Amino acid sequence: MFKWDKWQKEVLETKGNVTLRSGRQVGKSEVISAKAAAFAQENPGTTTLIIAASQRQSSLLFEKVRGNLDLINEKEKIYAEPPTLTRIRLKNKSQIYALPAGRTGYFIRGFTIDMLIADEAAYISENVWLACTPMIAVSRKLRGMGYIILLSTPFGKGGYFFNSFTDDDFRSFHVSSEDCPRIPKDFLRKEKLRMTKAQYRQEYLGEFCDEWNQFFPTNLIKKCMNFIEWNKAADYKPQYRYYLGVDIARYGGDENAFVVCELHKDSLRIVRCFTTDRVSTTDTIGRIEAIDREFKFNKIFIDDGGVGGAVTDILLDRLGRKVVGLNNASKRLQIQGEEKKRGILKEDLYSNSLMLMETGKLELISNLMLLRSLKSITFEYGEKDKANRNVKIYGDYAHLAEAMVRACWCTKERGLDIYVY
Repeated sequence: MFKWDKWQKEVLETKGNVTLRSGRQVGKSEVISAKAAAFAQENPGTTTLIIAASQRQSSLLFEKVRGNLDLINEKEKIYAEPPTLTRIRLKNKSQIYALPAGRTGYFIRGFTIDMLIADEAAYISENVWLACTPMIAVSRKLRGMGYIILLSTPFGKGGYFFNSFTDDDFRSFHVSSEDCPRIPKDFLRKEKLRMTKAQYRQEYLGEFCDEWNQFFPTNLIKKCMNFIEWNKAADYKPQYRYYLGVDIARYGGDENAFVVCELHKDSLRIVRCFTTDRVSTTDTIGRIEAIDREFKFNKIFIDDGGVGGAVTDILLDRLGRKVVGLNNASKRLQIQGEEKKRGILKEDLYSNSLMLMETGKLELISNLMLLRSLKSITFEYGEKDKANRNVKIYGDYAHLAEAMVRACWCTKERGLDIYVY
């Protein structure tokens, strides 16, 4: 028989809201699935809803709940009907559902639930919680239930999951992988050598942390992600100016990144961002031309270093001076009728976007891939010289961030006639 750890026993015994952050593989899914199965059995006629950012993630926990109930069903026949991939119905009229939360919570609206379980809660869009809160209100008022169970590995600071650990309505648990007797110490030692300190602290120690040198603080990113959807047919306004930032996959790279921004009078909105698998240059050029026909961009900013140089040259020939190459090294610009060449550092591109975010002039569409990309950007100072101190900016998932900072460069471009030959 499985022997629960001390903290797992306490989770099982807790009646009320629970928030659990932990390192990897400590047994959080096992104890929460057992808790969900017991709740459905012991409280007839209740509804439990399991959510996660994706259907796959919610299904993993759901399958563990079903595994617990299957063992009981073999003896007592507790199922009212055969379980499906997303629903379990018991003879005592209790129900358990598993659904993806998505970015808006649209598909989970309408439920009245007695227990809400959010797996990998740190990765669920902040807007989803607005849809979740009313779902538990009736049960809390009439039945004294309406429990919320949050479990996750942390994902930076800020947001609903982070805030739950200072909320008196939750009983909080923090479990480190280093304290789990089932994880070999030698494995953790190797992982600590392989990862950055912040990555190890987050993934295995279960700590809320940003990289000390993270360029865009996680809380700032989440604060700027203040709208959920943008529909081209309904939301596109001809009176606004639209810009495209493009990051071309390097040789051996895996993704091209595209970010569309909408320029208002004194602010920007990132309204669309997506990536494509690395494809032929011809396909990439055709995709950029297609989205340009859709948006009628004022400028298209492309990282023209490496492979991007060929893409930029061809698009310049086809689309003209609206195509601008920004490769972190140089650009050509027209100032008072005279062509000049001016260095533009990567720091310029990133600092411009950070300034816009900090001053409330940049809104971001709620997008987990964009959040991940911006969060991955870190910086470090190079050696001092007589003139300056260079800053190195980099990230292990920088594609969308690279595209975004180029799209945001339109705020610098407005007063200049910038183009590339």
